[in-house]
Amino acid sequence: MKFVATPIAGVTVIDPQVFGDARGFFMETWQARKFADAGVEAEFVQDNHSRSKQWTLRGLHLQVAHPQGKLVRVCSGSVFDVVVDLRRSSPSFGVWWGTELSAENQRMLWVPPGLAHGILVTSPSADLLYKCTDYYSPADERTLAWNEPSLGIQWPLPAGVAPELSPKDARGKSLADIEKFA
Repeated sequence: MKFVATPIAGVTVIDPQVFGDARGFFMETWQARKFADAGVEAEFVQDNHSRSKQWTLRGLHLQVAHPQGKLVRVCSGSVFDVVVDLRRSSPSFGVWWGTELSAENQRMLWVPPGLAHGILVTSPSADLLYKCTDYYSPADERTLAWNEPSLGIQWPLPAGVAPELSPKDARGKSLADIEKFA
């Protein structure tokens, strides 16, 4: 596995080693020792799988009392994955960063606790798999506005196309009003 740092402190792109032949492929997606050696120490308690249609935007989500670290990958289709650093003590506090995750590039993304996270589906549909370090807690979930002007996130939406949002995501809070982490 190759671990690549990003402009957001602690956020890591993981390029797994893929062994392929005429039958298909095999890749290791989690191994505690390798991740710990790369500075990613996590204990996962929940696995999630979501499927969404093209131009669906999910996020930007966070949990305040039970922040989740997430190991994210796409097993079908492609997404533009975005993180926003909400940790006041971080050198990248208030910064966003995004990357493509797809079944084709087989990349994974480690999102440590304390960040808002969201995806935009760029293929006809996409299946997203992610491991979480804490349990889903609906009472603690918050949504940062996907189109927060002070962030200027460059979502790869075609001209004239609005993202498909859930009612909750459409009511996302501003960066000034969302809870932050220490």
